Amino acid sequence: MEQIIVGSYVIGTIGTNFYYLHREGRSECIVFDPADYGDKIYEALTDQGLAVKAIFLTHAHFDHIWGCEALKERCGAPVYISEEEKTLCEDTYKNCSAIYGRACKVKPDFWLRDGETVTAAGITLKMLSTPGHTEGSCCYYVEEAGVLICGDTLFEGSVGRTDLPTGSMSDLVRSVRNKLFVLPEETVCYPGHGGVTSIRYEKQYNPFV
Repeated sequence: MEQIIVGSYVIGTIGTNFYYLHREGRSECIVFDPADYGDKIYEALTDQGLAVKAIFLTHAHFDHIWGCEALKERCGAPVYISEEEKTLCEDTYKNCSAIYGRACKVKPDFWLRDGETVTAAGITLKMLSTPGHTEGSCCYYVEEAGVLICGDTLFEGSVGRTDLPTGSMSDLVRSVRNKLFVLPEETVCYPGHGGVTSIRYEKQYNPFV
């Protein structure tokens, strides 16, 4: 089986990490959190010879969804998100998009349950429900590659903020300890902002959990 490649761009006003995964030598890919400029994301991936087959959202804050609609219109790929994030998908004030001057909603095609798996572009991932940053925040674990797309749940040496609507620090700490820190220590973590880290590093050095 061909190796899974992880690519990324930093996009938008808050420097959100947009990720795309594909198997080496294959044209199909899956993407995570199209933060903004969906048309440009589509064009950049197309220039690499990649075709988006699925769009996964870790949560529905404005800086992770602003590019979702435009990207979906161009590529036609379905959108996936946790079933617990419906409120933020539909409420432009709770997802903060209205506050930042560009009201935005997202209409997922599939609502995922905790532990549910999806296979797209030849890649199988598992959704891990990790409430805390928002009530419906989630991470996506690609066991084969030892890759975790962790959104704003876990950062390098930190965790996501919890002072926005539906956030809870106690929930977030439980999520990290009970859902993420039980993964293999060599798991590479790709957060929504900042640098790449690992479960091993965060278990040893993260002061918040």
